[in-house]
Amino acid sequence: MEPRLNYFTHPLAGKILKHINSAAKAASDAGVPHLTQELVKTRASQINGCGFCTDMHTKDAAAAGESAQRLNLIATWREATVFTDAERAALELTEQGTRIADAAGGVPDDVWANVTKYYDEEQLVSLISLIAIINAYNRINVINQQPAGGYEPGMFG
Repeated sequence: MEPRLNYFTHPLAGKILKHINSAAKAASDAGVPHLTQELVKTRASQINGCGFCTDMHTKDAAAAGESAQRLNLIATWREATVFTDAERAALELTEQGTRIADAAGGVPDDVWANVTKYYDEEQLVSLISLIAIINAYNRINVINQQPAGGYEPGMFG
């Protein structure tokens, strides 16, 4: 499988990705645990059918010490007992924020109330931003049909 175009080497794409990557860096430095961030990115990528991002974030999580069991259970986190309450709240916010078109009123108040039990305001801004950014990356890669499987942890710096 080949991507529709080489997005990663295109000059305009490079300018765009520079800004998205800067936003992602700011969001990732705001105190949400790294492995929680990888769970969020993986779950959104699964929902959006982005093989490239799912490959990337499961491999990055594994390289950071995440267990195979937890990685294998992300898509079924509601039934899994291996996630903390804080992680579950972040995963629920991720699902609701990613499937925003499926909910007439957006993210429900009870989902928001639950996530605020575990994260302070700065971390909430980080989570909202991470969810928005991974959804942008997912859309770029799905539209471009970016193939999955070849990512190596750290290959993008």
